[in-house]
Formats: sequence, C-alpha cells, structure tokens
Amino acid sequence: MLLSRTKPVSNNNGQALVNLSEITKIQKLASAPQELPSVIKFIENRDFQGAITLLEYEKLNGNTNTNTDLWLLYCEFHRGNYKQALLQYEAMNNSLYAACCYFYLGMYQEARELVLKAPKCALQVRLSFHLAHKSDDEVSVLEFHRQLRDVAEDQLSLAAVHYLRAHYQEAIDIYKRLVLQNKDLMALHVYIALCYYKLDFYDVSQEVLSVYLQKIPDSLIALNLKACNIYRLYNGRSAETEIRSLLESQVNCPFGKDLLNHNLVIFRNGDGALQVLPPLVGVIPEAKLNLIIFYLRQDETKEAFDLMQDVNPSLPAEYILKGIVYALIGQETNNKEYLDTAIQYLHLVGGSSSECDTIPGRQCVASAFFLQRQYEDVLLYFNSIKSYLSNDDTFKFNLAQVQTILGHYKEAEEELVTIQSAKYRSEYNYIECLTRCLVMNRKAVQAWEIYSRMETSAESLGILHLLANDCYRTGQFYIASKAFDVLDKYDPNPEHAAAKRGACVGLLQMVLAGREHREALSEVVNLMRGTPDPQMDHILRVINTWAKENRMKM
Repeated sequence: MLLSRTKPVSNNNGQALVNLSEITKIQKLASAPQELPSVIKFIENRDFQGAITLLEYEKLNGNTNTNTDLWLLYCEFHRGNYKQALLQYEAMNNSLYAACCYFYLGMYQEARELVLKAPKCALQVRLSFHLAHKSDDEVSVLEFHRQLRDVAEDQLSLAAVHYLRAHYQEAIDIYKRLVLQNKDLMALHVYIALCYYKLDFYDVSQEVLSVYLQKIPDSLIALNLKACNIYRLYNGRSAETEIRSLLESQVNCPFGKDLLNHNLVIFRNGDGALQVLPPLVGVIPEAKLNLIIFYLRQDETKEAFDLMQDVNPSLPAEYILKGIVYALIGQETNNKEYLDTAIQYLHLVGGSSSECDTIPGRQCVASAFFLQRQYEDVLLYFNSIKSYLSNDDTFKFNLAQVQTILGHYKEAEEELVTIQSAKYRSEYNYIECLTRCLVMNRKAVQAWEIYSRMETSAESLGILHLLANDCYRTGQFYIASKAFDVLDKYDPNPEHAAAKRGACVGLLQMVLAGREHREALSEVVNLMRGTPDPQMDHILRVINTWAKENRMKM
C-alpha cells in the first residue's frame, strides 16, 4: 500500500459495486462438477476483486456466516477501496480500522482523532508512528519509535518511514534482516528493489526484483518497478513493453490503474501529461513533480512556478526541482530574490553529505556557481562529471556555454557540433555560442553560412552584430566587411559606415600581406561601389590602382 498519499478524499457516501459478469462466471462454476474456489484461495492469489465477487455471490444465495462481512471489508481495504471500507468500519464503531482507512485516504486529521479513541495496541502504535511522520511531529515520531517492538510488523513500519525520509540504506538493512528471519515474506524483495531503485542502482534493483517475479510473475507493483528500471537503463519504449499486458488487462485496483497511467506518461516523454497528471496530483507523490517538469519542458515557467509554490521540499529531487524553477523564473523576471533562493536550494543539495559526490549533487553546485557568475568553479565541477554525461545534450550545451564564456572556444565548438537535439540547435543561445566559437576559431566563413540560413528577425540581426564585431576584432575582414555592409543597409549610421570602411582597408592589407585571397577583395569592391561615401570612393580608387599595377581584374 502507498504510505505517501496526501490528497484528502471527500467524505461522500459510496456504494459497493458488484461485478455481475464475475458473478455469472461463478454461477457457472457452481453448477459445474469442479469445486468452487475458496475465498482464502482468491486472497492468497491477491485477487481481492475475485474474493469480493465470491462473497457477494454467497450473500445472494444466503450462504453467509459471521465472518462474511469482515472478509468483505478486508478485501475492499486491500484492493484500495478505502472509502467503502471506511463506511462499514464506522458503522461497526471500529475506530482503529476506520482510522487506517482515513490514513490511506490522506485524511490525516480525521485519522488522528480516531486513533486517540482506539484502545492501545500494536496497530495503534504503528498508525500513530506514521501519522506523526506525516505531520512532521519529530517529538511524537521519536516517542512512538521507542514503542516499536522487534517484530516483523513494527520493523516494516520503521523501514517504511526510513524509505519516506529517503533513508534508503537504513530501510534496506531492516528489510534484509527480515528476509533472513522470514524467507516466506517474498514482498520484502520488492521493497529492497524499490530502495535500490531510489539509490539509482537499477541493475541491482532488477536482480533483487527477479527473485520475487519468479514466484509471482503477474504482480502489478513488481512489473511496474521492473518497467521503471528498464526506463532508467534503456528507454521508454522498452519500459512500456513491460507493462503492456497490464495496460491491456482489466486492472481492478484503482491505485494500480493510476500508477500505470502516470508512468505511461513518463515512458512516453510527457505525451498525455495534461490529461493524466493533474487529477493524480496528491494521489501519486511524483505526479506534481512530473507535471512541473512537463511545464518546464514546454517553457511554461509561470505554470511550473505556480504549481511549485506549495511544495515543501524534503527530498533531494524536490530541492533540485524547486531550485531550477526559481532559477528560471528569476532569470525571466530579473528577480534577484528568486535567484538567491535558487542558489540556496542548489547549494543545499550539492553540499549535503548524501549528494555531494553524486552526479546530480555536482550539477547542483555547478548551477549555483553559474548563477553567481563563478564560471571557473562551474567548469571545475562540470569536468568532474563529464565522462558520465558524454551523451547528454543538455549537459553538453551547458558545458559549451561556460567554455565560451571563459574563452575556451575550441573545446566549446567540439561540444556544440555534437549536440543532436533539434530543440537546442534551433535556440538563439546555441546559434550565438556556435557563431562566436567559429569566429574565434578563425572559421568566419562557416559562421557567415549560419547567419545566411536564418530568417530575417531580431535574432538574426543579433547574430549579424556579433559576426561583424568579432570578425573585425579578430582580423577576419572579409566577413566583417560583408556583415557591416548588411548592417549599414538595415540601419544607416556613421558607426556602421566607418566600420565597413575599416574592414575594407583591413582586407586590402591582408591581401597585400598574402594572408587573404584576392577573390575576396574583388567581392568586397562590389560592396564598396554601392556605397555613396567620398571616403569609400577614395579607398576604392586606391584598391583599383593597386589592382591595375598587379594586373588583377576587379
């Protein structure tokens, strides 16, 4: 069962649903010579819907006893129909079991009020322990922790709270000890595998999970975890294949359906996110975070920021995401307070003992230093994880930007030309970085070709300015003269005209020195002829005189 569900459910009355098709099937079984499956057999096979259907069938035929309604409640609870179970437990005045239902419905205040009325017992202690954790009541957490016994049920509760607090290794230690003591508790392998998944040990998680799947190959939770491991190790398409049979079958557990639909969105790289994720916010813990990530990928920073406001981070991933959102909104709005908040969150993750030596931890520190404009430190951290992210376009783009800022143009160009993402390659920042690197690496002609392919816009004008000035500064006067000629036509002003004249004179000097081909001078002369400028006419006469003396046809 999911212990981290937080979305309160309305307290409207609900009706039990009887599966008529299943009852018809059981009626046929009852009339056949073979023995009707028992309720216990259905429960052992984790088929709680089948058990409910059998129990309802027996009630319709008058074959009931004092335990029939109790078994129905047990099955309703374990199939995730907490609302229906709650109504019945309240009618029975069973405050402790009703409190358990409220807990799983995310209605913690109601659960807390009922558990205080319940008689003191082991279940009451465990539920109080979880409620204290949910309300961040550390004093009560420690108090009920001391009351936990060295038995499987209590230790499982302790491990669950460790897991929810991201203390995955502590949870693994408890689970492994319980496995040695209770070899029949196969579900412990799923819990251990889930902890290893959270620690990014996906291969180890798969290995542990296979032990459980050999015994119970149709477990929804186990198959879903296997698919998540495959997604991390390979890709979303392979992961989707693992859960296709579950998607095509009728999943009776409501939470199971929600979980599969949620993960299918992730496996499909956000496809269907706006239809699936919003209703699951507060039901599946990751749904809100993944919806925020979806908004960020769509460049809808404001929507991501609004959704992030009521997220109080407790896990590294939550701190990282909140830091990223505040960094983006801070840059878009030029809000120093937001940027300082982002820096604080990112340094908090990168400086923590659990994350400082991880790849995400080092990326956080690098990002914080970038916002603080400490680019040498950024490069230091990036270089420490470069070998692990050699195929990550986002990392390569960020690294290239820092290298460009620091003047490492050769290295930056090498990173930029290997980026495959069409989204990045079309961004202005990418084009600007690549243009600057090409110019600084004395490949101005290639840089000019990039500009020539751009449609006329404010962005293309920005690239033209960069080309003109950087080429002039680096002595690549052929492209500089062409760039300033275009700028002078767009925006005639004395500065552009003077720069164009200077570039033309510089090109003549380069040709005289044998450092530029004569054809370039011939092309630039055509530009000069179209400029009504006495000073340009004088330069043109000098070039023509030199051309005649050197028998060069202009």
